[in-house]
Amino acid sequence: MFANYLIGLREGLEAALVVSILIAYLVKTGRREALPAVWVGIGAAVAMSVALEAALELTSAEMDFKQQEAFGGSLSVFAVALVTWMIFWMRRTSHALKAELQGKLDHALAMGTGALVLTAFLSVGREGLETAVIVWGTARSTGENTEPMIGVALGLATAVVLGYLFYAGAIRINLAKFFLWTGAGLVVVAAGVLAYGVHDLQEADYLPGLSDRAFDISDTIPPDTWYGTLLKGILNFQPDPTVLQVTVWLLYLIPVMALFFLLPKGGPRKTPSAAPRETTAAA
Repeated sequence: MFANYLIGLREGLEAALVVSILIAYLVKTGRREALPAVWVGIGAAVAMSVALEAALELTSAEMDFKQQEAFGGSLSVFAVALVTWMIFWMRRTSHALKAELQGKLDHALAMGTGALVLTAFLSVGREGLETAVIVWGTARSTGENTEPMIGVALGLATAVVLGYLFYAGAIRINLAKFFLWTGAGLVVVAAGVLAYGVHDLQEADYLPGLSDRAFDISDTIPPDTWYGTLLKGILNFQPDPTVLQVTVWLLYLIPVMALFFLLPKGGPRKTPSAAPRETTAAA
């Protein structure tokens, strides 16, 4: 559940910040008449995300075992690619997010209502699609359907409250540090999802080595105990992984985590700049 809470919180907060920036900019520039179009775009983005999650569930339900494993494994790999791109994109562009969104909004306002709806839809829809795919992948890796949904719902609810408080100016938070540490947490989650995706592909006979166990500590950490369930829910821990699973987990986690912390925020800098300031969505 914690992994999905983290996903819901981070993705939801990104979306909440986008919504807060769009609404605050329209209000501050005296263009409240454009707010309904923004809300239509946001509503359409949310509906699309829910529809995608439902479509993934229905599609997998119609498949036999090996087809489900192949579909689930492939989508898990795609989810990892998506979350990896997302955390690096946010690390690179978070400092310029406000200016970028306001520029798109000005352009959309000049083009008309349809362009404004599309801008809001695309700005929020990306986070929605990422959340749907990633949550579906983590739900498969834990083998549960209810708890992951509860976790992501709680994360999204927390994000909505934080987004409103940002907009109202009630709280201030260093978003750079928030996205840094939640991003690091998602790298660990993604490594577990990738390893489980590899296991699915092995069970579907797409990858070899299903019987080659790296280790088996099921007697020490039984998967049906509370601590085994906790480790699986947080880290996608498996007590008897294959050699290929462990290899892929290490090959993803170590270089991605190193790059995430070592690459400078915003990419290479040509000139020295001031230290990052605390940021609010409605600033």
